[in-house]
Amino acid sequence: MNILSLFNGISGLHLACDRAGLKVDNCYYSEIDKYANQVTQKNYPDDIALGDVTKWREWDIDWSSIDLVGAGFPCQAWSVAGQQLGDKDERGMLFWTTLEIIKHVLYFNPSAKFLMENVKMKKDFEQYITHHTTQALGYVEKTLINSALVSAQNRNRYYWTNFEVTQPDDKGILLKDIIEHPMDEKYNLSDEAIARFKPCKKTNSGQIGTTAHEGKIGQRDRVYDADGKMVTLTATIYKQPPQYCFVDRDKSYCIDANYHKGGNLDQYFNKSRRQLVFEDSTFTNFRKLTPLECERLQTLPGNWTDCVSSTQRYRQIGNGWTIGVIAHILGCM
Repeated sequence: MNILSLFNGISGLHLACDRAGLKVDNCYYSEIDKYANQVTQKNYPDDIALGDVTKWREWDIDWSSIDLVGAGFPCQAWSVAGQQLGDKDERGMLFWTTLEIIKHVLYFNPSAKFLMENVKMKKDFEQYITHHTTQALGYVEKTLINSALVSAQNRNRYYWTNFEVTQPDDKGILLKDIIEHPMDEKYNLSDEAIARFKPCKKTNSGQIGTTAHEGKIGQRDRVYDADGKMVTLTATIYKQPPQYCFVDRDKSYCIDANYHKGGNLDQYFNKSRRQLVFEDSTFTNFRKLTPLECERLQTLPGNWTDCVSSTQRYRQIGNGWTIGVIAHILGCM
């Protein structure tokens, strides 16, 4: 079949087709991020670049030949983590561009399938997108799937399709299952960084602590046990500090943390031994998550993104799809 990947990123749609056992004859893709395109060119050098999605009317393709359109339109305008301006944000307007393109494909090929993806958002936004997608494209199925079913990452996402989608089976993958061994020592944290952690009451989700922080604690300020799941990777995980994990002897622990001024762990942390003692457990050798571990959290093949810098690897991985989820959805198709 021929596929059209809008906001292509690191070629998640093509990769998911391969994983689902769907033969791709031609893949046309639109992406303006040069680093994402480097990853595509490494892994799918024969895929056909189309350029800026806003210039889609200039694309020289046979619209009637497109069998599948995939689009993870930008989430910043819709996410609760952003300013929540919706389509009043320039990035939010790309939702309408997505609908225009899919409608155009369906006009020339009524049997074509589509898959749209975005973050779990406030109810008003979700209903707005679902309503206008139905008005523009006809029959629409909306499905909320958590990537935790197929990976070690909690990542709730909405998927809009014109075919029925089921929930994936729970594979029971935990953080300890994706830890890289051996690990380069450059990912170890400094004593100063470790001293900013503070324990908290352990939760069912595996949270065991937070960073020293005044005010509201966000998800990137929480510490997680490797017997649980990681929080959602984002496109900003490359910023300092990025996501972290720490290892205690034969057992692995992970953390996603931002550092804030003030606070210390003198009562918990033995600096001479680089240990944090909490609830009768001792955590040692704190370190960052590696790019390979982040790829595993997104169920990407190992070193899928190794053609760009580590900074860009973190960014592109966090901005992408969980391939195991997309492959399952395409299997439903």
